[in-house]
Amino acid sequence: MVNSIYETVRLHNGVEMQKFGLGVYLIKERAEVKNTVKTALELGYRSIDTAAYYDNEDDVGQAIRESGIPREDIFVTTKVWNGDQGYEETLAAFEKSRNELGLDYIDLYLIHWPVQGKYLDTWRAMEKLYQEGKVRAIGVSNFQIHHLQDLIANSKEKPVVNQVELHPLLSQEPLRAFCKEHEIAVEAWSPLGRARFLDEPTITTLAEKYKKTAAQIILRWHLQNDVIIIPKSVTPSRIKENSEIFDFELSQEDMNTINQLNQNKRFGPDPDHVDF
Repeated sequence: MVNSIYETVRLHNGVEMQKFGLGVYLIKERAEVKNTVKTALELGYRSIDTAAYYDNEDDVGQAIRESGIPREDIFVTTKVWNGDQGYEETLAAFEKSRNELGLDYIDLYLIHWPVQGKYLDTWRAMEKLYQEGKVRAIGVSNFQIHHLQDLIANSKEKPVVNQVELHPLLSQEPLRAFCKEHEIAVEAWSPLGRARFLDEPTITTLAEKYKKTAAQIILRWHLQNDVIIIPKSVTPSRIKENSEIFDFELSQEDMNTINQLNQNKRFGPDPDHVDF
């Protein structure tokens, strides 16, 4: 049972990453970014997920410094954007992100989307950053099985993480099975499906049963499926609520019930047809 906000998963390169963290997508107003990150850190969050595309790396970095928490106790993820992919371009994009964050190193650096014809060169640059110790771990985001097969066949380092859209309506079971086989941790972005199905009867019934909110039921489902989660919120009470999922456990029967909600339904872009 995952019973602590501080609990970690050991990635295949030996680095420990928190199973629960904060996502900061779409948070751009400077004060709001800093207040959100500080609130989360005060509540015990120790993993923060940002990206160059989010345009808030500088404020995330400032909030981390102002928190007073030792740098080594906070796990920071950022990502290289599509327009910055390619070998030299990725090396430059990384330095820009590191400078924006104001950090000596990044814990986890991800390819944001699998840009066809570029992601292999991007990965070579990330391997270089990893070998030089500028990043503690490298991974990918939004990679399908065929992207991962191509990457593994043409690289020295396997991704440690694949961050993908994942929620009860898009459970990604074949992808999760492939990642497990290859020791790639799975991380969910939009773990709550952007709140589009929190009133789903199955979920609300379980919320009543466990005396939890619908969001807490879904987040707990993720953890018990060995999925890393980074729910996003700017509301202090919701940030706190999202983290209060370590004092109960869903039965296997109820896990199976949620598993059956899958419709292979995406709310975000299809990685095979990304055009941005």
